[in-house]
Amino acid sequence: MLELSVIVPVYNMARDGLLEYCINSLVHQTLQSMEIIAVDDASTDDSLRILREFEAKYPGRVRAVASPENRRQGGARNLGLQAAQGRYIGFMDADDWVVEDLYERMLEHAKRTGADVVGTDMCRVYEHTMIPTERESCNLLSQVGVLDHDKRKEYLLHPGPISTKIYAREIFFDKEFRFPEHMSYEDNAVAVELGMRIKHFEHLPEPNVFYYQHGDSTTHSIDMKKCQDRMQAMRIMMDYAKSNGALEEFKDVLEYHFSNLFYRNTLFAYMQSEGKKEWKFLKKMGEEMLETFPDFRQNPYYNQTVNEYEQNLINIHLKSTCMFLVVYKLKMLSKRIRGNKRK
Repeated sequence: MLELSVIVPVYNMARDGLLEYCINSLVHQTLQSMEIIAVDDASTDDSLRILREFEAKYPGRVRAVASPENRRQGGARNLGLQAAQGRYIGFMDADDWVVEDLYERMLEHAKRTGADVVGTDMCRVYEHTMIPTERESCNLLSQVGVLDHDKRKEYLLHPGPISTKIYAREIFFDKEFRFPEHMSYEDNAVAVELGMRIKHFEHLPEPNVFYYQHGDSTTHSIDMKKCQDRMQAMRIMMDYAKSNGALEEFKDVLEYHFSNLFYRNTLFAYMQSEGKKEWKFLKKMGEEMLETFPDFRQNPYYNQTVNEYEQNLINIHLKSTCMFLVVYKLKMLSKRIRGNKRK
């Protein structure tokens, strides 16, 4: 059996050398016993052709899988899991890349410590480079080791991206597991489920993953569909938490994540998006938030991370959607006027 399978969902990544840079960083890994499973998610550009060329050039190292329909990133990851042969499984986004010895070091660390998950840090970059710039820590020292209650709580609170980790195969295959399909934010939906399956977590505190910043990524382009997907991802998370005891054991963490991702982030991202704002959508968002966690504003993590400005706007929104729309627009108008005066 191979040591590692790295699954790469691909959709329309042929431009500007994005896909080649990503796959080249994987095929030239110093770890020999690994495979790259690149899943083309029914791309409409030359992505599949590029993957077939890599497959022909690196037989046994690269496997190109073509999805007959666009199932989004979660669906592509599911196809990759079905094909994966490795003892450990990693995930990489098709526009990101890694240092050449990352997976060898991660596997060595996993074997040395007995960890079933090993993570690392990343850095944000704005061009194709191997020089770390804006470093971002993905996990904490307090999460490292065998996950007792306190360490698991820390892990669930700050799980970090799945693309910065390798997972022991049994995490996905001992019990049935599937990423949600046909939606964005599928990783948010399963973060708690994965966190509850992990037994021992280790971390390499170095910026080994390069997270490329561009306007087409999920985190940089927001519309109504993505807002709805993020809300649905949190509903999926809650369904799992209710059925598997996570909500009872880690209520404060789940309450915080739901309020942050379902509500706060979605509310303000939607207000900053283009187009007319739908009053009914905003009203239902607030109502569902209060139905799910009526006392979320007393959550300690909420009060530690949400600034006073946003808290005031949230309080207004939960009282009156109409008033919120008026106040928000006035604040944005005032901000633009102040900005024009400075110019």
